[in-house]
Amino acid sequence: MPIYSLWHDKRKFVVVLSLLLLCAFWLTSWLSYQVAHNSLSEQIETNHLPLTSDTIYSEIQRDLSRPIFISSLMAQDTFVRDWAIQDNETAEPIVRYLTAIQQRYQTVTAFFVSSKSSRYYHPDGIIKTLSKNNLDDAWFFRVSQLPPAQDYEINIDYDTADANRITVFVNYKVYDFDGKLIGVTGVGLNVESVKEMISLYQQRYQRSVYFIDATGNLALSDNNFQGPRNIHQREGLAEQVDLLLSSHNGRYHFMEQGKMHFLNARYIPEFDWYLMVEQEDAPATQQLQQTLILNLVISIAVTLGMLLVANFTLGRYQRRLETLASTDKLTGAFNRQSFEGQLEQVIDIQHRASSPCSLIIFDVDHFKHINDKFGHLVGDKALIKVTEIAEKNIRQSDIVCRWGGEEFVILLPNCDALAALEVAEKIRIAINNDQQTIDGHQVNLSISCGIAQIKTHEVLASLMINRADQAMYQAKQNGRNRSVVAD
Repeated sequence: MPIYSLWHDKRKFVVVLSLLLLCAFWLTSWLSYQVAHNSLSEQIETNHLPLTSDTIYSEIQRDLSRPIFISSLMAQDTFVRDWAIQDNETAEPIVRYLTAIQQRYQTVTAFFVSSKSSRYYHPDGIIKTLSKNNLDDAWFFRVSQLPPAQDYEINIDYDTADANRITVFVNYKVYDFDGKLIGVTGVGLNVESVKEMISLYQQRYQRSVYFIDATGNLALSDNNFQGPRNIHQREGLAEQVDLLLSSHNGRYHFMEQGKMHFLNARYIPEFDWYLMVEQEDAPATQQLQQTLILNLVISIAVTLGMLLVANFTLGRYQRRLETLASTDKLTGAFNRQSFEGQLEQVIDIQHRASSPCSLIIFDVDHFKHINDKFGHLVGDKALIKVTEIAEKNIRQSDIVCRWGGEEFVILLPNCDALAALEVAEKIRIAINNDQQTIDGHQVNLSISCGIAQIKTHEVLASLMINRADQAMYQAKQNGRNRSVVAD
């Protein structure tokens, strides 16, 4: 072969190989960027933001629930009720009482309005007599007509005693000893103090914090809030608003002005508001983009490029092995070993967040009879069907595990025992109503369930499992095909 031809072939090979390597380097760097970006987004949406929301919620419970508690004490106070029932013309006793409340609890105001006389009592005396014709007094008549199950409301309004001051009021209904409405009492917080508290949350956690009411209107925020007054007007979020306002806890992401935003919404029943904790991923994304450019430059080196490819390949195999090691081969549910690790982590998180956590253990009734009558292949298919039904009737955050044989365990974070009982009954009824024909055999399935909620100072998962297990055996002793909550 001529020397020129040899040189030409070698050059072509080098050029082709270089192009292949450069393409491989670029592709590897780009995939790494996408994986890192998606992983970061997932961490923000499913881990960091919910944990921040839980922490802020706990602090709100501490900081803002106190005036509700104070107002409740005032509404139940025997002195207030006796004084209101007597309809005493002398205002001094109730004025002294309200003054003592205001001074003791450091509120900006304390008040009582009589349903009979419509007089507004305040530490400064009788401020006014309320009238249905006065729009400023509409709050009192609105509270008076609240449903019997709703004892109070929270609203932001101008203070009747100081028209220049906006106050967060807790308006609590007062009943006589026969259950008849005799007035409304409560306390108020300075709005500016609450806004400063929100600013403190934002500075501490580096996230945007604000509140919306049940209709999506902005209820409370700090003075630097720049968004619209209703979340229906948020770009990219409008189509998710109905789902957000119908859920008590949810995670959302949306694009606004070309930037990805992550949002965690949590319903606060005490205020009938939603706590909104929001984060924009622009700074992290910019850092990832800079890393991508740096990787592309470094990827010119063959050794580093090959190393990145090797690491990426090994990472894929490792994830696959981890999946095989953590799931049950027959049903696809978590296996016992991996579930125990998940259980310890969830219990630790729930303890730190002061959130309830429950466990359901259930067993397929008379499963040995199914195996003996129809064969183990039919029994295996029955277990697969039970797993499918269970997974269809739980939340995405819940975990199903095949504990062993025909016994299953379901972990329900942020779920108390009563809610877990509803889930267990839903699964039990679905399995019981599911008429299965497996390999030509009519197989009627039922399960017995035991439910247990973790106790405040219970740090060992085995204790909760034992209590749920005992409840399950009690369900079997009571006739099977039922659910029992552990004492």
